[in-house]
Amino acid sequence: MNAMLAVAVVGTFDSKAEEHFFLKERIEHHGLKSLTINVGTAGPSPAAVDLDLYKTVIEHNQTVCESRDTAIAAMIEEAKALIKKLYSENKISGMISAGGGTGTHIGTSIMHELPLGVPKVMVSTVASRNMAQTVGTKDITMIHSVADLLGVNSISGRILDKAAAAICGMVQSQWYPETAKKRIALPFFGFITAGAEATRQALEQRGYEVVAFHANGIGGMAMEELAAEGYFNGILDFATHELADHLLDGYCGDIGPQRFEPVSGQSIPRLIVPGGLDCAVLEFTRDNIPPQYQDRQIFFYDFRSAIRLNEDETRTIADQLSRKLNKDASNVKVLIPLQGWSEADRDGGPLYNPAMNRYFTQRLQEKLDDQIDIQEADFHINDPAFAKIAARMMAQMIQE
Repeated sequence: MNAMLAVAVVGTFDSKAEEHFFLKERIEHHGLKSLTINVGTAGPSPAAVDLDLYKTVIEHNQTVCESRDTAIAAMIEEAKALIKKLYSENKISGMISAGGGTGTHIGTSIMHELPLGVPKVMVSTVASRNMAQTVGTKDITMIHSVADLLGVNSISGRILDKAAAAICGMVQSQWYPETAKKRIALPFFGFITAGAEATRQALEQRGYEVVAFHANGIGGMAMEELAAEGYFNGILDFATHELADHLLDGYCGDIGPQRFEPVSGQSIPRLIVPGGLDCAVLEFTRDNIPPQYQDRQIFFYDFRSAIRLNEDETRTIADQLSRKLNKDASNVKVLIPLQGWSEADRDGGPLYNPAMNRYFTQRLQEKLDDQIDIQEADFHINDPAFAKIAARMMAQMIQE
């Protein structure tokens, strides 16, 4: 990251001018440049800023911005376009903002336009709330303001000063990988950790860089987003478990429609393994099993438990997955481990049900495009031998 470029100090200067000018001063104290941008919708900045979007967005669009929500929406769209332009023109090296609920919404929405690795720091009065939708798939650093942001005092000033120091440190960081290698995405989750680790090692022995993603919904979506940005030469979807949780509103089910779909603008080979598709992970323990699941095979894990999918659910997931994969048939292959799909789905395990696994495979074969090759391996998903087969297939797909 080029520390000679400006750090964008973006915020609602109409209500939080003192705080943002303090951030500007502390950034410049560390020897970096700053670029102040007002995105407030109630009025222009009370003191001069480098760019005041209130004048270009609100004053020139009084009809569109009559109500608060439409004004905020218009401001966000204009600011997103601006910050993207500034970054593409090599004028900024990162972005920092501070605010309450509205300021956090505006600031983080704008930050979503900046690519992975570009520093993004948000000082927020609501950072201790659930930030899943606010942060989403982006590498945004949230800092809880602790005290409310109403001027700069001995407490808020300390937090803001640390935030300014944080983004300065981020901008000045200089680490880069020693060598550039072809990069493979590897989504996995806890029940197949041993298999994922063995697969990572097998791929690295073949000279690839492996980037793992926690297949917890957001992790899978982050992987798809980075794939669309051109980060990966291949995707080894070791865990397709998110589909099961999405179906039953489980712990890892927060995925969008683009999960497992063709990567927009890219042609990327994808190897599919039914990791975790034996079960859905739900938040209950052995002491409070929901009535509708009391007759299921159950794997008690921690505060979560996994239920074995029934025939209807298995069929639904096979149909969903086949529809997605058929959209990019020439880039897809499937590898099935015959001895189980998770640590609980093995001989003697609480979710072991080979008949249901066979049903899934048969249904998938019926629905998949004939171009898509399905191979089976007589190993458990966590066996090192299975990892070597998966690594070999992924490498062949990339080479082809």
